[in-house]
Amino acid sequence: MAKIVEINPINPQARLIEQVVEVLRFGGVICYPTDTMYGIGCDIFNQKAIKRIYQIKHRPKDKPFSFMCDSLTNISSYGHVGNSAYRIMRKCLPGPYTFVLSGTKLVPKIMLTRQKTVGIRVPDNPICLALIEALGNPVLNTSAQLEDAEDPVRNAFDAEECFGRQVDLIIDAGEIVPEPSTVISLLEDPPQMLRQGKGDGSLFGSAE
Repeated sequence: MAKIVEINPINPQARLIEQVVEVLRFGGVICYPTDTMYGIGCDIFNQKAIKRIYQIKHRPKDKPFSFMCDSLTNISSYGHVGNSAYRIMRKCLPGPYTFVLSGTKLVPKIMLTRQKTVGIRVPDNPICLALIEALGNPVLNTSAQLEDAEDPVRNAFDAEECFGRQVDLIIDAGEIVPEPSTVISLLEDPPQMLRQGKGDGSLFGSAE
């Protein structure tokens, strides 16, 4: 069964963050809290771990996962960010948004769509930001929810029940009421909202 580590959601303890980061460095898969829901993730540069998450999620190989960076500066290493895109993201991040951008050469192929695009988040969650900063790499981000399941997990107990035998570590950060991020495409100007979620979509075009 997965190891459970209880971390303060407001002031994450550095020694506990380092424990989780060690798991990520060695190719582990974790379940962790975000500002929208519990997620499942790994280091985006560990292809073996990414393939494990595809199996856990029962997800088609042609549907790449999004990933999290710890800052807007960090995003520009992995996505092509124009001036208008930068202004939009600066207003929204960190926050409950996933932005679709053209990926840079730094992004592993397994994380790119056929159109060479990526989905990137900077979540407003101290634990996430501390993990990414300590690891030094972006972390894969997908909901702690099976593709055919109705409800995402709400706490570490749910995560253990659903994924305890499939992930290596679960972060317990209390209860989270799950609501997906708002997805915004910045591939063209004006931007287009692809999915309305927790983030305010009124600044963007309507979802298709």
